Amino acid sequence: MSIHFIGAGPGAADLITVRGRDLLAKSPVCLYAGSLVPTELLAHCPAGAERIDTAPLSLEEIIATMVRAHAEGKDVARLHSGDLSIWSAMGEQLRALKSLSIPYTVTPGVPAFSATAAALEAELTLPGLCQSVVLTRTSGRATSMPAGEDLAAFAATGAVLAIHLSVHVAPQVQATLLPHYGADCPAAIVWRASWPDEHLVRTTVGELAQTAAQGPLQRSALILVGRTLGQEDFGHSRLYADDYDRRYRPRGSAPRFPFGQEDTPVAPPEGTGV
Repeated sequence: MSIHFIGAGPGAADLITVRGRDLLAKSPVCLYAGSLVPTELLAHCPAGAERIDTAPLSLEEIIATMVRAHAEGKDVARLHSGDLSIWSAMGEQLRALKSLSIPYTVTPGVPAFSATAAALEAELTLPGLCQSVVLTRTSGRATSMPAGEDLAAFAATGAVLAIHLSVHVAPQVQATLLPHYGADCPAAIVWRASWPDEHLVRTTVGELAQTAAQGPLQRSALILVGRTLGQEDFGHSRLYADDYDRRYRPRGSAPRFPFGQEDTPVAPPEGTGV
């Protein structure tokens, strides 16, 4: 029997992966973060499943529940919001399970920044404007930021910033970003992305604090900042350019990947300097 860690997605019940849904449907025990995971997802649990909200539990109590279920020969679905790779507290649970030799699996989920970008109908990496997205946060009571990971350092790169867990300190965020992005740089705040009560506001760095103060909540929001938000003036990707020689669309008299040799690059002609 295994403990199945499942990324439940950003909020909408139908944004869980098919694999995650199927694992949930076969697990007689479900541990879920009740403050963040929509209850609609629990409809996928099998009839008679034990459903346990972990919001009021300590790590030790959560692990004890997993140990008990494992001893009873039951699979456990452990639902976390968003994707498990960032800010999920999965790592400490896996460490405990490893020490107890209890098997587990990990199934990824749709992260909040992806749902936020979808709500904005935005591609965050546009040719010639930006090719990097930084997922970060500000220091909080539960977790401080390590040295070198301050917001100003990331802002200095000019990348698109997806700033989590920070809408309550929007004035501080704005003051940090202004010298690097300028007051007119596009920004957006999305509260509860993909939930039925999603609230989205497009703004600028110069009006970020004011926008946050007028929002519906001081949590469950993500701040996006970058020149690609709502931008229409950018070049085409070379990927689909008609003259671009690529693996599945050879071009020219000496294509890099002739048909029938898709997996083996062809050496460039001598003297080309390529």
